[in-house]
Amino acid sequence: MLDIINDFLSGKVLIPLVLGLGSYFTVRSGFVQLRYFPHMFGVLLGSWRGVSHHLSSFQALMLSLAGRVGTGNIVGVGIAVSMGGPGAVFWMWMTALLGMSSSFFECTLGQLYKRSDGKGLYRGGPSWYIQHGLDKRWLGMIAAVLLLVTFGFAINGLESHAVSHSLKDAFGVAPIWSGLGLALLLGVVFIGGIKRIAAVADLLVPIKVLAYISVTAYVMVLQFDQVPAMLMTIINSAFGLDQAFGGLVGSAIIMGVRRGVFSNEAGLGSAPNVASVAKIGHPVAQGVVQALSVFIDTFIICTCTALLILLSGFYTPGFEGDGIALAQNSLAAVVGEWGRMFISVVLALFVFTAMLYNYYLGENSLRFILGEPRKTLLLYRALVLILVYWGSVEDLSTVLAFADITMTLLALVNLVAMFLLFNISMRVVRDYEEQRRAGIKKPIFDSSKFPDLDIDLLAWPPGYSCPDINTHSEKVISSSTSKQPAKR
Repeated sequence: MLDIINDFLSGKVLIPLVLGLGSYFTVRSGFVQLRYFPHMFGVLLGSWRGVSHHLSSFQALMLSLAGRVGTGNIVGVGIAVSMGGPGAVFWMWMTALLGMSSSFFECTLGQLYKRSDGKGLYRGGPSWYIQHGLDKRWLGMIAAVLLLVTFGFAINGLESHAVSHSLKDAFGVAPIWSGLGLALLLGVVFIGGIKRIAAVADLLVPIKVLAYISVTAYVMVLQFDQVPAMLMTIINSAFGLDQAFGGLVGSAIIMGVRRGVFSNEAGLGSAPNVASVAKIGHPVAQGVVQALSVFIDTFIICTCTALLILLSGFYTPGFEGDGIALAQNSLAAVVGEWGRMFISVVLALFVFTAMLYNYYLGENSLRFILGEPRKTLLLYRALVLILVYWGSVEDLSTVLAFADITMTLLALVNLVAMFLLFNISMRVVRDYEEQRRAGIKKPIFDSSKFPDLDIDLLAWPPGYSCPDINTHSEKVISSSTSKQPAKR
């Protein structure tokens, strides 16, 4: 029954919703993800460090990559290719291209409507911009519950199962011990809250991403002469032009979109929760950075996995097996047995940081629902750790179908809210663009320009300037003001 519901929601709801509204946001914004693409790197380079005790835009990016770059980049791509053929990769790209726009706007909204806790931290996400932007707390509560169930519980159990069995295959480690070790390590980090989670993400995310890209790039270099032909196979298969995969067009679209959304999470409502924690000069700046994280996740890391599988010679149409085994055997076929162990180690890093991210999404949802529930948070942490251990020793495949259903419902709530708030998003984007056209490299957000919006003045005080981030902006504004004729 879960599979029937999941297939209906994926084919009839998720795909039209993600592609349709992603296209709407893209066209209405003048292809913002393409116009801002070079600017994304400039914003990222200017946001390495935080402001006083706040988290920086770069740290928020590492947090979002901790979640985006997870099992979906290895297991999900393997599933998509085995069930949808090479053409599924193309539809993952298309989902990401449109998803960059969706992520841009959802994270901009997350920053715009974030709330200060009075202790130097911010909280925000779909529930907050639904409540304060649409004045519908009940709908925000639904989004919070869906987020808690999907990420806080279901996906953590699934990812624990994936990594424990990968370590068993590669190193012979019993799932009971890998699950216990994983739960203990997570518990130590959970105690430190969002700042410790951000610190761990800062350390591990660049390591896991660079290590994985380096090894997969090595495989591509070894078989570089086959790369152009394989890219053409991906494109031809997406439209049924390749005879070997002609019958998989429908599966390629469904699997590509479904696994693409699962991997990059654009429009899903998860990324705005971590995008909102940063202290920055303007909400749009964080939207720009988060759009880049979708590009990194799908166009770089997922493509690396896909080419690794397709170039290895191990994959054949109709392959029967899980995504982990496909990736492990593909790398081992090219570089030797150490490739199997490498995939297991990288997957463990992917899963560990993704679990930290998933845990925080659940905690943030609980805080929206209950305020500051200290005892409930302790219970939540305990339940997550128990589920992580349970998932390592038990097959929770039924949970996957359930998680896909709740994820689709979450995307439905979030994307509809984004659509209803789109005009407000564009007002904020125009403010950002006007400042950039005036020569301000790092625009600042002044909440007094938006008196009709329910904005937290502790997070965005009138005449706001962000110390250490917008010094250049302040100089530009000062110099431009001095040139104006004096008013009598």
